[in-house]
Amino acid sequence: MIAVGLMSGTSADGVSVAAIRVQRTLKLLAYRTFPYPRALRERVLGARDLRTPEISELHGDLGRFFAACAKKFIGRGRVDVIGSHGQTVWHEPGRHTLQLGEAAHIAEATRVTTVCDFRSADVAAGGQGAPLVPYFDRFFFGVRDAATLNLGGIANVTVLSKAPLGFDTGPGNCLIDEAMRLAFGRPFDSKGRIAARGQIDRTLLARFDHPYFRKAPPKSAGRELFSREFLMDRCGRELRRRPADVLATLTFLTARTVGDAISRFVKKPLQEVIVSGGGMFNRTLMSQLEWTLWPAVPRPITVYGLHPLAKEPAAFALLAVEAVRGRAGNLPSVTGARRPVVLGKILP
Repeated sequence: MIAVGLMSGTSADGVSVAAIRVQRTLKLLAYRTFPYPRALRERVLGARDLRTPEISELHGDLGRFFAACAKKFIGRGRVDVIGSHGQTVWHEPGRHTLQLGEAAHIAEATRVTTVCDFRSADVAAGGQGAPLVPYFDRFFFGVRDAATLNLGGIANVTVLSKAPLGFDTGPGNCLIDEAMRLAFGRPFDSKGRIAARGQIDRTLLARFDHPYFRKAPPKSAGRELFSREFLMDRCGRELRRRPADVLATLTFLTARTVGDAISRFVKKPLQEVIVSGGGMFNRTLMSQLEWTLWPAVPRPITVYGLHPLAKEPAAFALLAVEAVRGRAGNLPSVTGARRPVVLGKILP
């Protein structure tokens, strides 16, 4: 079966699209990212402050944008199913979760069966609704003395043990990206160059301590927790006066909280941590991870034939395949759900 997955993550920088072939194994066939137009991205980033009519309008506009991306990506190719994660604009773990991007537009534009709203069934079964990508990690990598680490807006880990463990460790790129937008008007710190110029401020770092980091899994986080307000409350003055030091400190915060989470919650020593996501391109962050993850070795996911940004859309392509086959796609040991459930709503 050939499936296409669409994903727009916490960083809200665009729609990542991947095509996979699923038989007994999974193979990545193609990958592409479609950046959001600037105005649309600003609406997404400000969605928490929108009124109901504006949220409804954004839901439709994102659906049409997703549909255009899917149609252009597929072209004249043959696809059996599409899985669209949508754009998360609010996530209250275990209570409610909202992803925008009306999938009916995708189904209509492509005339392909489309699966959407993957998180709600897990929430209804008592789970966090996240993370869901560990199902893909287990399917693709199998069981081994390793973990995967996705450095998106939020950083998340999957431990590839017999009883899989997965959780969000805390901020990945979200605070770094927010600081870059505020201080430099840029979407991200390219290759970690600005962070490399700054000095890590230990006093400032202590201000970012949060109970979430010590909370045991199952757990998940989002921009609601590690928000612009969270950032400005802790370092607004410093961001104006010495932004490079703030970037250096935030980059180290991500590396340290990832390393601390693995040492705190993973009982068995790991040989490697397979890294994906946009943060993989941040050389300063990757350098810091080399020692915060020690003795495990951070290894780029490209070694396993996947583009760093392709894993998440490929994961929702796989979950779409499982949905149309009537197979459960959540891992209760990861999300905390009472039982395995089929994820997603199917639009034929």
